[in-house]
Amino acid sequence: MPEKAGNAMLSPGEFVRHPDRPDWGLGQIQSMIGHRITVNFENAGKVVIDGNVIELVAADPGPPDVPRA
Repeated sequence: MPEKAGNAMLSPGEFVRHPDRPDWGLGQIQSMIGHRITVNFENAGKVVIDGNVIELVAADPGPPDVPRA
């Protein structure tokens, strides 16, 4: 089974979301080896995704938190 097309556009360091697990929150790609994509999600920790089965969604991490004066 070929890797999902959208995953080929991603690279380590980019932020993503899992389309079926919004509760996992924002994730950052740690590594991509073949179809195995390791992502560190804010609410689920480090998860290895099978890129042949799941197409991750690129996400904007948003502006950094600005301390209030």
